[in-house]
Amino acid sequence: PAALRCGGVGMMDRQMKLVGLAGWSGAGKTTLLVRVIALLTARGLRVSTVKHAHHGFDTDQPGKDSHAHRTAGASEVLVSSGRRWALMHELRDEAEPRLGALLRHLGAVDLVIVEGFKREAHPKVEIHRTANGQPYLFPVLANIRGLLSDGPPPPGWSGPIAALDDAEGAAALLQQVASPV
Repeated sequence: PAALRCGGVGMMDRQMKLVGLAGWSGAGKTTLLVRVIALLTARGLRVSTVKHAHHGFDTDQPGKDSHAHRTAGASEVLVSSGRRWALMHELRDEAEPRLGALLRHLGAVDLVIVEGFKREAHPKVEIHRTANGQPYLFPVLANIRGLLSDGPPPPGWSGPIAALDDAEGAAALLQQVASPV
């Protein structure tokens, strides 16, 4: 696919990059991601995230007009205000879209960080918390290019690593392994 380029105010036509986070539930992906986003945006980078959710998630609430429109059969419902807008697309009987198709709906940014979609081919950083008692994903999951952990490097790991509680190190590692979209 053609590369997506960023061209916002003061952005000098930089190419959008993509990186994912992979890790077991409870490893601290969301907590760390919130800290990393704050650091990167404070440096002037435009960051978007894509989060994979399980089947039953809903951003809409019963009793709201947008919910009524969607449940009545609308394929898409766009809700807009002076502060934000959101587009809800109802899949009905369609297959779940792949990551690449979803990325085409995003506006131009410097970095897209994906949480989930671990079977997709984009570069990923694994987040591993020792207390979870779960095995590392890098031996079996493709495209793990960096590791954030609260323990020592595991046997067989030869890539870059940063401490799980080091948001600066995590931000640098995510930027290092991100690849152009």
